[in-house]
Amino acid sequence: MITRRRTAAAAALLALLLPAPLLAASAASAAPAAAVDARTAGPELPAPTGRYAVGSEDLHLVDRSRTDPWAHTGPRELMVTLRYPAQRGTGRNPAPYMSTEEARLILADKGLDTIVDPAAFAATRAHARVGARPVDGRYPLIVLSPGFTVPRATLTSLAEDLASRGYVVAAVDHAYESAATAFPGGRILTCLACDQAQGPGGREAVTGTRAKDVSFLLDRLTGRHPAWRHAGLIDRGRIAMAGHSIGGGAALAAMAADQRIRAGADMDGGLPVPYPAAGTGGRPFMLFGSAASAPSQETGGNWSGAWPHLHGWKRWITIDGTDHFGPTDYPVLRDQLGVPHPEAPLPGARTLELTRTYVAAFFDQHLKGQPRPVLDGPRADAPEVRFHNP
Repeated sequence: MITRRRTAAAAALLALLLPAPLLAASAASAAPAAAVDARTAGPELPAPTGRYAVGSEDLHLVDRSRTDPWAHTGPRELMVTLRYPAQRGTGRNPAPYMSTEEARLILADKGLDTIVDPAAFAATRAHARVGARPVDGRYPLIVLSPGFTVPRATLTSLAEDLASRGYVVAAVDHAYESAATAFPGGRILTCLACDQAQGPGGREAVTGTRAKDVSFLLDRLTGRHPAWRHAGLIDRGRIAMAGHSIGGGAALAAMAADQRIRAGADMDGGLPVPYPAAGTGGRPFMLFGSAASAPSQETGGNWSGAWPHLHGWKRWITIDGTDHFGPTDYPVLRDQLGVPHPEAPLPGARTLELTRTYVAAFFDQHLKGQPRPVLDGPRADAPEVRFHNP
């Protein structure tokens, strides 16, 4: 399963960054000058839609109680980007998307580093500001976990939008599970798990590791001596998790292991098996993804098997015209880069709008107690959205 997902991830990123005529070209081929020039300025993510500005701060966490399962030495490490409701007009600089070296390694992992300028990819413009002053209050916490081989940056649009709507959002990079993650001291960790997690049990090894990562993260954000200076913003009684691809599977694993997580959402990811004996323990869970790639029986996945084990409030929602990377930043970025993607014809801006709408509605309803009728069933103003009840 990991092998299939990694291959899909490579193909999706290839389609993101290259015009269709170049898909068959080798990595050493030169892209047309016009295409290169179009990428040099870097694309821009859509602005958040909530009432608040967004602050951003990176946090390096070290779990000395665990040896890293992929490096087999040293403690387990996480890089976390925290986004939070902020006062408008504050903050030093826009938060960076990723470093140029991270971008280079991610592109090299896909064989694209000689075609796409890493500096342009790294220069994607977001909207949160570093060091912005928080808006006083207590906000629900949402943990976001990215897909396998890709960094937490891929969930920037969703993270910023949730923060603007009144959430603290912690997007996590799990060490050695992305093609590149920058750590303090100039270290960049690459994907050791990519080879070690192949074959039977690989998905469960990754999701189980991430479940432990998330419990450690919650300890460091909500414990007696929190690691984050703005931890007082977090309402410890309202915590949830969502993830893309294997990060979505990790959301279910984390809920099974940690009762502090009150709700979870899987965005287009296969789930760990065997399924937790108690399901989600009556806590709400949402399956959300592309109609073409969501892990159903039709696509060779396992949502259908998990469905009866989800005993609380649940939804299975798909979007037509998107692909596996629909919940991430990529559909918006490829549209701005002028890259055709015939397998995902829904415009990137619409894909992101629907993702933000349904994911935020899920958390509004289950963390804030605000009923969201958009979750009740199909709507005339969202013909791309399908509700399933197998």
